[in-house]
Amino acid sequence: MERNRHAALVYGILLLAWTLVLGWQAAEHVRVEHATRAALVERARDISTTVGIVLRAQRRFGGVISRERVESALSDLVKASDLNGLALLNATGSVVVSSGSLAGADPGQSVHWDGPVVSVMNLVDLGTNVTRDIEPPAPPIILSREEFFRPGDTNRVETSRLQPPVPDESVTTGRPPAVAESNVLAIPRPAEPPRTRNRGEPRPGRPPWMGEAEYKALLQKQGAHSFLVVLSTHAAQDAIGRDFWMRGLVVLLAALAAGGVALAWRNFGKSSELQLRLVRASELAAHSREMNLAAAGLAHETRNPLNIVRGLAQMISRRPDAPEEIREKSRVIVDEADKVAVQLNEFIDYSRPRAVRRAAVPLQQAVRELVQTLSYDIEEKQVRVEIIGEPLVIEADERLLRQALFNLLLNAIQAVDRGGAIRIATMHLSAHEAAWEIRDDGPGVSSENRQEIFKPYFTTTRGGTGLGLAVVQQIVLAHGWDIACLPNEPHGAVFRISHLQLAAKK
Repeated sequence: MERNRHAALVYGILLLAWTLVLGWQAAEHVRVEHATRAALVERARDISTTVGIVLRAQRRFGGVISRERVESALSDLVKASDLNGLALLNATGSVVVSSGSLAGADPGQSVHWDGPVVSVMNLVDLGTNVTRDIEPPAPPIILSREEFFRPGDTNRVETSRLQPPVPDESVTTGRPPAVAESNVLAIPRPAEPPRTRNRGEPRPGRPPWMGEAEYKALLQKQGAHSFLVVLSTHAAQDAIGRDFWMRGLVVLLAALAAGGVALAWRNFGKSSELQLRLVRASELAAHSREMNLAAAGLAHETRNPLNIVRGLAQMISRRPDAPEEIREKSRVIVDEADKVAVQLNEFIDYSRPRAVRRAAVPLQQAVRELVQTLSYDIEEKQVRVEIIGEPLVIEADERLLRQALFNLLLNAIQAVDRGGAIRIATMHLSAHEAAWEIRDDGPGVSSENRQEIFKPYFTTTRGGTGLGLAVVQQIVLAHGWDIACLPNEPHGAVFRISHLQLAAKK
């Protein structure tokens, strides 16, 4: 019971440790997934910042930017990176200018994950300086060349190249400054009072040549209000997947480690229990040997007075002046004394240690001599005995081998009916091993008794002592052989001794 409690405690600690490893790896995987997604969103914001710098560099007087230049810049940026698409949106979320694919994007959300893509929307950074700008500048207006030059507009003149405005001249003379634009020259209307400028550059606002209503309409429709960046999530998903499998492998290794420790603890417990059992078995074996020696000595000492009783009873039965009743009872005493003597002899033989002295023994020759010894019993029951197989020479203790074969042959003769048949066979199992078996056509042995018949004092024969087959098994095991009781079809029994070692040829 105490050992079971210790085992349950160890298994509980191992399970708790594995659960902690599982929770730790799951939390780390969630953290890596969030960090990877945050890095992707931050990259989209960095791209927005970069595009914002480009827009500030392209912005001129009046906040007008060439669509052609913006599209070229966006296209180059999409080609040079793994962007799926990039777009500038107006205040209503409509696309002003774009490059690449915007599939899967949602302008209504700041960050939108849609399977293989993620869309991030950021406001256009116009570089507001709170120390000089009273209010944030208006978003730049994206106009194409055709939209910038409308037929009949006398305030705009097409030139071959735009020049940036000259700040000092516009301030001192009051002449309108020139606006640099792609293939466009924007000439403003009469100059307004000087405004705060950043190192000579006018603060973007409504162009002087554009009416308020027109400016508001263009600002609403084509004013660059926010960026929409569409990025592929394949690389991020691959990184998250690799992290998942790596941490899954860590959890699996932790499970294997915990299982190995649990198995080692279990084996340790079983080993300890087995050692304890071996110690107890050794003590019992020593006690059993002592009891066997004592029993054998007692049987030996009992046999001598028994022989005296038998002799006296035999003398009384032979006296001519003894009454017939006394002589009959004396013969009964002799018969019973003979039975007890046989049992004592078998018990002494069973309890005697089996010291094997191996030598080369011709197996078939030993069998033929035993058949000749039991010829009286064989002829009395008219049993047919057949010996087959090639002659074999095995390594065995000849005295013990003859005793085992004698017991098996006598057991078969007693089992068969009058006129029965017994077949004795020898056979090769391999180049170094052989087998010997004896078959009879008697009643056989039931399947539930095929292992029991080798136990001491178990017998199915009336008048048997139950020690004959036990002695056979002792001899067989002392030689390192195997013995088995098998059915003999259609009826009868087979006793087979296998793993007989063949003697080396000289």
